Amino acid sequence: MKKYFLLLFILLISKTYSQTTNDILNLLIANKTLSQEQADSLRAEAAIKQQDADAGKKSFLVNAARQIQISGYTQVRYQELDEKGKNDGFDIRRARLDLTGNFTPYLSFRLLTDFADKPKIMDAYAEIKFNDYFNITLGQFKIPFSLENSIPVKKLELIDFSQPVDALVSRTKDVIGNQNGRDIGIQLGGAFLKSGVNNLVEYRVGVVNGTGINVTDTANEAKDVVGRLIINPLKGLSLGASYYNGWGKAIKPAAKYIGRSQPRDRYGFDINYTTARLLLRAEYIHGTDGATDKAGWYALAGYYLIPQKLQVLFKYDTFDPDKSKSNNISTNYVAGANFNFNAWSRLQAFYTFREEQGPSVNNNYLALQYQIGF
Repeated sequence: MKKYFLLLFILLISKTYSQTTNDILNLLIANKTLSQEQADSLRAEAAIKQQDADAGKKSFLVNAARQIQISGYTQVRYQELDEKGKNDGFDIRRARLDLTGNFTPYLSFRLLTDFADKPKIMDAYAEIKFNDYFNITLGQFKIPFSLENSIPVKKLELIDFSQPVDALVSRTKDVIGNQNGRDIGIQLGGAFLKSGVNNLVEYRVGVVNGTGINVTDTANEAKDVVGRLIINPLKGLSLGASYYNGWGKAIKPAAKYIGRSQPRDRYGFDINYTTARLLLRAEYIHGTDGATDKAGWYALAGYYLIPQKLQVLFKYDTFDPDKSKSNNISTNYVAGANFNFNAWSRLQAFYTFREEQGPSVNNNYLALQYQIGF
């Protein structure tokens, strides 16, 4: 018992006077307060306790000009494609490094980079936290539009984004190109009307370039306006509404927009309900690009067969790229599962059955994705 009290004393002294435990032990050996065997035993026990403490940490601080937290993850994907002329294969979907930190209790920053395909900055912003009701974000960040877009990719339940999100929220099939749901500007946000620890109302309002990530706005004098309102009436239940008003570079535009920017407007509604094992989510998004109206929606259901480990999911996902035309709606039926090895590692497997109006094409596919993080 004396040995444990002595170890506690040694650790306390070493913290207070910025000396290492090893230095203190050597001093005590030199003064014949401890024997070499006792010191070695204390070193071993201290190392074990430190390993246990480190294993329980969710993040580690790095000493730099300011203390920062470093995390990251990689997603490796395999696709088996039924469509003729397309090859099956592996790819590095994402390889991201995330740096966050606080300068003061009111000022924080984030720098998120992705090294897959070609290096690019994803997030680069500072956030000023005045209080729960009013915060300012300045830099490059996710636009506050769409529930699915707001979910961190490493926590997204399915491998691929839904069709309306992919086409209308600055992603792969948007008219401004794939901007990973992000833009550059300023955002105001916060929460109010608290009920215990829950926020009954949350809001985000932003003014952005409208041209995407790492791009200076040279197309429009006017800026785009985007906003999102979330109401949480019950535990686990949220209702959301999103709005976007702006301009986009005309890509294959109607004749009256050739040579100049065209309107790029969106609005959407979503509902989400989660418990420890059940997930239910649905979202509708409408968009206008120039003279073309587009719309789509999805419904997602998931259930943990093994709590926090094995989750099965099914999604119905439909999108109309031009509401003025017939026979062009695309519908995906997605089914599969996630297995979480731990908080940092998971395996996803999903099969997508694609049904398209018009000429029939067999373009169903199986996707497997492994994610590892730190």
